Amino acid sequence: MKLLKDSLKRGIITENPTFVLVLGMCPTLAVTTTVANGIGMGLSATVVLMLSNFFISLLRKFIPQKVRIAAYIVVIASFVTIVQMLLQAYFPDLYKSLGIFIPLIVVNCIILARAEAFASKNGPFSSLLDGLGMGLGFTVSLTLISAIRQVLGSVLNIGFFTLPPGGFLVLGLLLAAFGVLSNKGGKDK
Repeated sequence: MKLLKDSLKRGIITENPTFVLVLGMCPTLAVTTTVANGIGMGLSATVVLMLSNFFISLLRKFIPQKVRIAAYIVVIASFVTIVQMLLQAYFPDLYKSLGIFIPLIVVNCIILARAEAFASKNGPFSSLLDGLGMGLGFTVSLTLISAIRQVLGSVLNIGFFTLPPGGFLVLGLLLAAFGVLSNKGGKDK
């Protein structure tokens, strides 16, 4: 239970992929125009993170050092393909809406970084939980950004927030807020 709690805390708060590590900015800015897109992309990346971390951890002792990144990409691409096919079959509107950003999960910095930094050095169960924590952190970030953009852009009809500059502004403000809150928490210790 402690391992799960630590993985969730690390992924959602202390090493949040979006607000702390500032990884995965392309899909973060591109798909967060609606909450459905944010949740869909976040959960898709979570599934890929969990499964790729798990299998890379299982295979870590068998993958030669010289080809490890290429091997990671093959593992990740396999799971992205499965997620893409499932979305296309069961959630065609979401699949259309996310478009090219689903196959681009293969080269998402978050997934490659976790494969290299965590899964290649830890056991399968820990790696699976790390993928869950990081994936949920990414999902929470995307959902928060997309909720703000959707409310401001669609509900309050401030069209600027449905455009890329609005995404940058919301992301910048949330990065600043997260940084202030993180520093405040660090000073209290």
